[in-house]
This record gives sequence, C-alpha cells and structure tokens, in this order.
Amino acid sequence: MTGDPKQKNTFYFGGTGGGVWKTIDGGSNWKNISDKYFGGSIGCVAVAPSDNTVLYAGEGESTLRGNVSEGFGIWRSDDAGRSWRNLGLKDTRHIIRIVIHPKDPNIVWVAAIGHLFGPNLERGIFKTTDGGKTWKKVLYVNDQTGCSDLIMEPGNPAVLYAGTWRIQRTPYSLESGGDGGGLWRSVDGGDTWKNISAKKGLPKGLWGIVGVTVCPSNTDRVYALIENPSGGLFVSNDGGESWTLQSSDNNIRQRAWYYTKVFVDPKNADLVWVLNVNFLKSTDGGKTFKNVGTPHGDHHDLWIDAEDGNRMIIGDDGGAQVSFDGANNWSTYYNQPTAQFYRVSTDNHYPYRILGAQQDNSTLRILSRSDGSQITQDDWQPTAGAESGYVVADPLNPDIVYGGNYSGYLSRYDHKTGENRAVSVWPDDPLGAGADVSKYRFQWNFPIFFSPNNPKKLYAAGNVLFATENEGASWTALGGDLTTNDKVRQRSSGGPITKDNTGVEVYCTIFTAAESSLEKDLLWTGSDDGLIQVSKDGGQHWQNVTPPAAGQWMMWNCVETGTFQKGKAYFVGTKYKSDDFTPYIFKTEDYGATWTKITNGIPAGHFARCIRADKRRPGLLYCGTEYGMYISYDDGANWKPFQLNLPIVPITDLTIKENDLIVATQGRAFWVIDDLNIIQDADASILQKNIYAFKVNDTYRYDGSQNPNPKNAGMNPPSGTVINYYLKNIGDSAKVSITIMDQNRKLIKTFSTTAKEATDKIDVSQGMNQFVWNMNYPAPERIEGLILWHGNVPGPKAAPGQYFYKIKADKDSTEGNFIIKANPVYNISQQDYEEQFNFLLSIRDKFTEMLKAIKNIRDIRAQLNSFTDKLGKDCPKDVKQAADTINKQMTAIEEALHQTKAKSGQDVLNFPIRLDDKISGLYDFAASGNSAPARQVKDAYAELSAQADLQLNKLKKIISEDLPAFNQLIRDKALPLIGVKKE
Repeated sequence: MTGDPKQKNTFYFGGTGGGVWKTIDGGSNWKNISDKYFGGSIGCVAVAPSDNTVLYAGEGESTLRGNVSEGFGIWRSDDAGRSWRNLGLKDTRHIIRIVIHPKDPNIVWVAAIGHLFGPNLERGIFKTTDGGKTWKKVLYVNDQTGCSDLIMEPGNPAVLYAGTWRIQRTPYSLESGGDGGGLWRSVDGGDTWKNISAKKGLPKGLWGIVGVTVCPSNTDRVYALIENPSGGLFVSNDGGESWTLQSSDNNIRQRAWYYTKVFVDPKNADLVWVLNVNFLKSTDGGKTFKNVGTPHGDHHDLWIDAEDGNRMIIGDDGGAQVSFDGANNWSTYYNQPTAQFYRVSTDNHYPYRILGAQQDNSTLRILSRSDGSQITQDDWQPTAGAESGYVVADPLNPDIVYGGNYSGYLSRYDHKTGENRAVSVWPDDPLGAGADVSKYRFQWNFPIFFSPNNPKKLYAAGNVLFATENEGASWTALGGDLTTNDKVRQRSSGGPITKDNTGVEVYCTIFTAAESSLEKDLLWTGSDDGLIQVSKDGGQHWQNVTPPAAGQWMMWNCVETGTFQKGKAYFVGTKYKSDDFTPYIFKTEDYGATWTKITNGIPAGHFARCIRADKRRPGLLYCGTEYGMYISYDDGANWKPFQLNLPIVPITDLTIKENDLIVATQGRAFWVIDDLNIIQDADASILQKNIYAFKVNDTYRYDGSQNPNPKNAGMNPPSGTVINYYLKNIGDSAKVSITIMDQNRKLIKTFSTTAKEATDKIDVSQGMNQFVWNMNYPAPERIEGLILWHGNVPGPKAAPGQYFYKIKADKDSTEGNFIIKANPVYNISQQDYEEQFNFLLSIRDKFTEMLKAIKNIRDIRAQLNSFTDKLGKDCPKDVKQAADTINKQMTAIEEALHQTKAKSGQDVLNFPIRLDDKISGLYDFAASGNSAPARQVKDAYAELSAQADLQLNKLKKIISEDLPAFNQLIRDKALPLIGVKKE
C-alpha cells in the first residue's frame, strides 16, 4: 500500500498475483497500471516523496502463505505508472519494502527476503544511487536470512532501521525464526549496519520476524514488534540504544510470520497501529490496544500520510481500502477484481455458473452471463465450503453445492432452503496439531469431484480416496493410503518459535484425483508427496505408476483424463516448494505403464499448475502456469504462449463448459474465452482462402447485452449468435455483407459495410472478424420525437430452430447454418415458441402500419399546407376547402392513432395514450416471458387492431379517393393560377 504525498485522492496497491493498481478518486475506482509490462505478485509499492511521478514496485508476495507467489525483481515508472522498466534484483524473489530518499528519487533502498524455499545470496538490503542502474548489497546476514522490514528515520536519510528474518518453507513445513534474525541500524545512509539485537531490554534467544517503525514527531522513539518466546512490542526512546517491553498481548503477535507490522501516527508518538487478524490501535504508546473496524480481516500493510495521520490506506486479505478520517470510515474493496481462486468448476444451470473458493473470502458461484449488460455483484452468491476448498455442484441439481475447507471440512449447501450441512468424511478437526496425529490427512485444498459416469457419486480425497452416493451420509474408503505416508514429513509446523498448523502444511495427501469419463471404474490419484496411482476397478486395487523421470517429492497438482482415448491421462506436477521452478507435465497412453514429459516450449521458470484437453479437437491442450497460459496443437509435443489479453498471473485451474474455456487465477479473478471454435478450427490452410467462416456455436435464446467497457463488473459474452470469419484481402472500398435467413432461407435482415443505418452497418478488417446477430428480427422504422409511454415496438426474438447466413465479400462468398436453442430454464414447447413469435411479429407489423400511416399523414399534410400557402390569397376557395377537409380528416385519424398533445415523456399522464401506444404495450405484455400468448392479450389485440384498422382504412380511402379528387381539382383550378398548363 502507498499513497501519493501530493495528490490526496491518489493511492496505489500491489496485489497477490494481481499486479499494481491505482486510484485517483480515493478508492472509488481502481485501474491496473502494470499489465502491459509485468504482472504476478507485488510485495511493495512506493512513491518518491520529492517527485510523485516516480514509482517503484517490487515483485514477489511479501505475505508468505503456503501457496505463495514469487517475483522477478524491481520496476520503476517515471510517469505515475503509465510505463515501467525493470531494474534488476530478479533473484530476490520477495521484495518486502522499498524506501526512497526524501529529496532524491534515484537513491533507493530495497529490503528483500530472498528465496523462500531454499538458500540464495541475493537477499537482505540493496541500495542504488543512480535510479536502479546499479545496486549494492549493503546488508547481508546469510543465505537463509532475508529482510523483514525497513524504515528510514523521517527527514533523515542517514538513519535507517531494519529487521532480518530467517524464514523457510518446504512442501510440508514453515520455519519462522533462526540464526540471523535480529534488529539492525545504520547511521550512514545504509552503507554499513550494526546489529542492535543485544541492546538492553530486547529479548534474548531465537528471533523470528521483526517489524520496526520510527516516530516522525520524535525520531528518538522507535517501536519494534518482535517474534520471540518473550516477544511483543518494544519501544526505545533513545534511538535504539535501550528498550522497554510495552506489550506482549497475543492479539498483536499471534501468527507472527503472517503479520508483524507496526506503524505510528506522524504527529502523535503515542498513537500506534499494529496489523494482525484485527486492526489494532494504541493511544498510550503501545501499552494497550483496541480493535478498530475495517471492511475485512487479516491485515498486511498500511500507509499513513506523513502530513495527515487521518489519511491512510490499509491492505488486507480482502483488498485495499482508503480512509480520510483516521480509520472511522473506509472505501470498499468490492471494486477490485483481484480474487485468488484455488480451483474452478461449473454447474448445469443455464446460463452455467462458475464456482470457486477465494483465498480468505467466501466461496462463490457466479453466472457466466447476465440478462443485463454486464455481470455484477447481483449475479453471484456465496455457496458451500470456505476459503481454501474445491467447490462442486450436484450434476442433477445445481442448487445443491458441495464445498471444502481446511481441516477436512466438507459441507453441502442447498440454495433453495439455505441449509448448510456438514458432511465431512471424518469430522475430527486436527487444527493446531501436526498431520501425524490425524486418522486421515486432508490438505488445505483437498480434491472434491463428482463421477462423470454416475452423477450421484461424489469423491473426496485425503490420504485415502473416499466416495459417497448418499450425499455424505456415509463415506466408503476406496483402498488404503495412496501416499508415501512419510511420518518425518507430518510433524507440527511453524516453529521454532510460534507453531502454525492450519492445514496448509498437512503432507502426504492426495492432491489431485479424477475418474475417467471414458471408463467407468478407472480412477487416477496424484499425491503431494510424489505418487501417481491408478485403479481399473473403482478403487478396489491400486497400482503405483509414478513416472521415474518425475523423481521424488513431486506435488501432483492436476490430472486430466483422456477425452478421446482410453488409458490416456495427463499429470501436472510442481516442485516450486523445493525451490525448483521447472515445469513438469507428463502424459501416458497406456494406463501409466509408460510416460512422456511434454513441456517443450514452456520457459524453464514457468512452472505448470494445470492442464485441460479440448473436448472437440484431439491433441489440443491448454496449460496454465505460474506466469500465464500456453497452448499445444500436437498433444503436448510443443507449446506456445496463449496469453492474448489475459494478465500475467498465476493460473490455478482450468475447465471447459459449453465450448468456453474458464480460467481461475491467483489474483485476477475468473477469465473466460467465450467460444473456442476459432482455436479448434485453426489451420494454416485458412490463411490461403479469400473468405472462411468458422463453425458457429449453438446459441441459447437469452436476453442480455454486452457492455464492452464494464465498470466494476464482469463483461458479458456477446449476446446472440456469434459468427467468426476470416477475410484475406480487404481494401478500404470493399463491400461486405452478411445476410441472415430463416429455416426456409427467407430473408430476415442484411447487414453491410455500405448500410445507411448505424444498426445495420458492419465494420470489417483484413484478417479475423466477428459478427454478432442479436437474434432479433428488424424493428419498425422510428419517427423522431414520437412520444410513446411504452416505447417503440422492437423486432421479436427469433424462435428456436435452424437459421442460415451468407457472407459476401466483393465477389467471394460463403454460407453456413446455425441453431438457436430454446432456453433450458423454461418448460415451453416449440409450438408455443412459434405461436409467441408469430403473434409478436403480427403486432410489430401492425405497429409498423400505424407508424407508416402517421408518417404519411404528416407528409401529406406538409404537402397540402405547402401548396395552399404558396397560393396564399389567390388560392381558389373550393381548393382551400378541400384541403382543409382532408386535413381535418387526417388529424382525426392521427389523433386516434397517436397522442399528438404529448410533447414530453410524462405528458401522457395528462393526455391519454392512443392506439399505437396501447398496441406497443400489448407487445410488451406478450413478450414478457416465454409462453404462447394468453387469451386475454389476443382478445385485447383483436379489439385494438380492429380499431386501428378502422383508422387505417379511413386513411386508405383518403389516399385512394380524396387525394386523387383533390389533385384533379388543383389541376383544373389552381395550376393555371401559377402558370402551369393542365396537361
């Protein structure tokens, strides 16, 4: 978190997996400013005090969770985030703090943790005096100790304080504390450092994480929050020479590795803030603390304006929130698309929902499209489970959802009744203890999935694979322990100072599992300790088929069974928790007897997380890695980037639904490719064709539209039938048209590059093009300024059935067909759809007749009045009388058809609506929902259309009889007066 010292409504935050974000309106709206340059997790962001256009951002998550994301160095912007350049320090992996000289933006100190999963040299504190061109390591302890905090004495860049921290993770443990941990001070601008951990009053023995801050109003006062058996908040009033323990309250030092941050008000040295699960405030110099309300829990960073202690921004597991009144009120975090999802699934509702669990937020299910213009908060709901689990919907009833969480918790949520029922396999909560004491071991993110062959069969995986067919009322173990069951790797985690056992470090568990969609009893499991097991008889017997090339201790993260070939499977593994960032993907085509490694084309550091096989094209694979997407057209033999507009972000899971590819990210929410046809049809031969149309997906009959620039919302997919096509050579003067036809190839509408109406016009370019037909028949022409309470009648939506299209580009053309499907949500027959459509079409046509009549009346009136006005006083009396008579008759007709007195939208509340508005209202009535027209709407239409026909027939008589007679009259009597011969 950081704020602009000059622009008071401008703030920045760096997200886990989400890149760097900026607000210029005090947190009301946020915009990502790093996507074009870098992405992934951000550990720190800083603004130069002397030049607020200069920003620095350090990569690598600074909150070192079990699924932590690393980064590659530090970036600088000289234009407030519009552009960036990398400044190196790429092997620091986790940059936790950046301090910038108060008067020179080119002098910078960087605090780095270093590799989390192994030793390395590029850690500690680094300094540059030339804006990042060169760096000098100025504080280094050892290859396993990094820096936990860094602070400059306000106004004095010569004096700095730093905390050092020995922190290491393995696949099965967290170790916070050890040799090298301590508190340091520099009095020469960070060039040299002195360890002051042994100063009077500071705790003895082993140190863990250290947080430190200096009071701007009294720079002799320094606060340090220290992890130690006798730790807590310490204060020094002599610049770090001697210390006093102010508080050992566990609320400020629980789960020390996850928090341990302390801040102080710029004007009041006794006003201290500490970040932990709660946001804690002390007004007595840290002796006592009270909780302060924030929108979310688990607080990790805070920035306070050096000039105004009431202006601050806090970072927590919900996002970033701004306060201008000292933490009494905060901005929202619901405007930041930075959700961190573990897994993704979909349900069988229409439109399908996307389900997943957000790190430290609710689980959710969200509609893949809405009947509005964008996908909003109204379209998502919390659902089963909690932050860390798989979430899956019952295939037979999408309102029944199962979700997991740590400690083996599994719940069944009924969205109809609101009931949430725990159905855990083994409801003995092991929280706080090592995995070795548990009867069954369930990981933080243990697999839950339904059988693709038996929709009543639900699986859950601990160290044993379990199944239920009675909604969790009982569970059956399918065999025994499918892991190494290495007890050495199942001990209590978190030490050596503060134990921490949430389920993240539970080891020797099944981490991925699946049942083949092609073979009912074929089961695969992959464990986090390196084993792949297969069963061909539904779990009665298992065989270890681990690829020898995988080595030991692979964490198998994802399995995908073959979609076209029996015995085929793909396994994705990771070893990043062993400090190995190599991508590992293995393929078998013989039930695991032999394996092939398939990672060619994926960079060495882009370790893979997940893989999915296309459902239509054999050999087409999609792979999610720590740094984006990859695609293969040859069954994994070769990969190439598949990033498109996707941010650079860890891809945690993939799934395919209705030919859409859904991507779960760790830090940028869900993303979807709405139509895989282009990818599936892709072939080099297409480029040689003058025109080529790709396969068109079936389209469900659904309302909604697409806002291409949604604000704080998700983008709807295109609303309608999507036709993707390729044009090889198209010039500026090319004539391109797309004609839509019904099942009898009768014209519905033509769209073209030369159309006069904007709604009928298409824009094309050389290469790929996309056309979306909204499934609506043409609407009547509008009359400008016509006031209608019910609005103009639209064109009715096409009934389900087969339709045809023709694309013509100059002399070349191509044709195809597509299907519009009935909305499966509604129980309505094809006959009813067609009856509704035909009825709406008849109303549209009648409304069109009425509008044409009104236009004709106004056109005839204008001609009559123009002619008689031109004659003026010389106009023959009988000509004038005839014109007046026709005008009066037409006025009566017009007033019967339309309320002519209405001049503004709500004038009709004073002047009753007429036939056109009433018939427009009938259209709305008949179109509201999906059903055959009700008898009463038919009866009402019969009456109103008869009344309209009466008026329309009167106008026809005027046009067919009265106007010819009038024209004859003016030929006989008026034309000679203006010098025109009758003939």
